[in-house]
Amino acid sequence: MKNVHVLKAEVKGKEWTQAIDASFQKKRKDVKVDGFRKGAVPKDIYIKKFGIESLYMDAVDIALSAAYNNAIRENNLIPVAEPQVDIKGIDKDHVEFEITVITKPEVKLGKYTKLGVKKPEVKVTEKEIDEEIARLSTRLAEIVIKENGSVVEGNTAVIDFEGVVDGEVLEGGSGKNYPLEIGSHTFIPGFEEGLIGMNVGETRTLDLQFPDNYTENLKGKDVTFTVTLNEIKERVLPEMNKDFFADLGYEDIDNEKDFRAEIKKSLEDRKNVDIEDQYINDCLEEASKNMEIELNPEIVDDEVHRMMHQFEEQLSMQGLNIEQYYQFTGSSHEKLHEQMEPEATKRVKYRYLLEEVADKEKIEIGDKVAEAEAEKMSSVYGMSKEEFLSAFGGLDMVKYDLRMRQAIEIVKEN
Repeated sequence: MKNVHVLKAEVKGKEWTQAIDASFQKKRKDVKVDGFRKGAVPKDIYIKKFGIESLYMDAVDIALSAAYNNAIRENNLIPVAEPQVDIKGIDKDHVEFEITVITKPEVKLGKYTKLGVKKPEVKVTEKEIDEEIARLSTRLAEIVIKENGSVVEGNTAVIDFEGVVDGEVLEGGSGKNYPLEIGSHTFIPGFEEGLIGMNVGETRTLDLQFPDNYTENLKGKDVTFTVTLNEIKERVLPEMNKDFFADLGYEDIDNEKDFRAEIKKSLEDRKNVDIEDQYINDCLEEASKNMEIELNPEIVDDEVHRMMHQFEEQLSMQGLNIEQYYQFTGSSHEKLHEQMEPEATKRVKYRYLLEEVADKEKIEIGDKVAEAEAEKMSSVYGMSKEEFLSAFGGLDMVKYDLRMRQAIEIVKEN
């Protein structure tokens, strides 16, 4: 491929000697040689005992960064993926590298405006308004003890339960006075459904099976749960009046008609955002079909790794780590990587499409415009401009973002 460049680099003489010395200084800290204090062994004694070859790998790490930067600068290259480095020769006097650098692939734009993509009209039905009001009412509902009747969907059943697998009590599969909302799908399939119709004080035995996508040691296994119902709680929905409207932030509304109108407007605004996002995606998809580009697997891999890192950060915000996610879902690093590849490929294509459109349309963003945007965005996020720029990646990243947004507006033209 034209965007794959194989560069030769060599580090020798004083630079290589300094790298080996730095490697020795790092190694000697943990080395104990008879007759010397830990960390105080002289270099010649160290080399005699362990061999100079033991210093090469750390010396390579030290020397590589400068060699790589020099190589791409001399060849005027801008890498877009992690380079591949092979050591072609190494001894006490020098090290030779072969560095494979991938730069931006060639992009040939096809038709990228007036693509014939239709944006759907925003429509909100009475049913959708009813469902949204029900959702909001549930949010403000009062949870009370249900004095009469049995468990129904939406109730919270307060239960004692114990699970048994292969004749042994399931670790982590029991609890006392556990509040379980029926319909929340918190437990394995069949458990919540098995509680419907129970009365307070009743005990039931549920013979179930763990699903195939459960943890490796339990998936597909039979399990028996013994469940005792201690209490039933239910939601009592609030009355639709001025207090209810005010609790939802609509202080100026005092009747149901006006409230429904506000809910309709809110749903329309939400749908407009979703429809606009989908419209942009459809336009980019259509334009990318008209574009010619050959993507290196390494470029897609880099994007997948970025996405996986973002996914890990999202999990951490929920109190999970990636290993727990793999355990809960029966997934793995390889499976997740494979699942993310189509989306990563799409993102990379769209990015190169928009960059090429911006180049062709000669879109340039000046410092003043970028500074003003940074000021505006910092206000939105409640940060100082300096804090925002530091988090966002600097003024150049603001310019890039604005440039891409202007390119999107061009692709949207119909």
